[in-house]
Amino acid sequence: MALSAPLFFDDVRHYTEQLILLFALILEVIAFVHCLTQRGAAFQALGTLPKGAWAVILGVCAILTFGGRSALGIFGLIGIAAAMIYLLDVRPGLRDIADGKGFW
Repeated sequence: MALSAPLFFDDVRHYTEQLILLFALILEVIAFVHCLTQRGAAFQALGTLPKGAWAVILGVCAILTFGGRSALGIFGLIGIAAAMIYLLDVRPGLRDIADGKGFW
């Protein structure tokens, strides 16, 4: 298979994986920083994990993704999933609490 692939196949694969890794790290760091800047009481009012638990989960995932040097490995995929859950589920709830609009 490798003999039939174009000569630049490895370069394209390498740059594509590096781009996905960069995207994953940016996503995880944004989620981690957002978590750190929120009040702890808002997490309790939302009924989700405490602020410390989210901070540890997102921080460890970012470190493991960076240390593993691959977003397509098991730790990278778990990190992307954790960051997406935080950004798409917890963050809107925190924003609603901060704005005073409630959940409805």
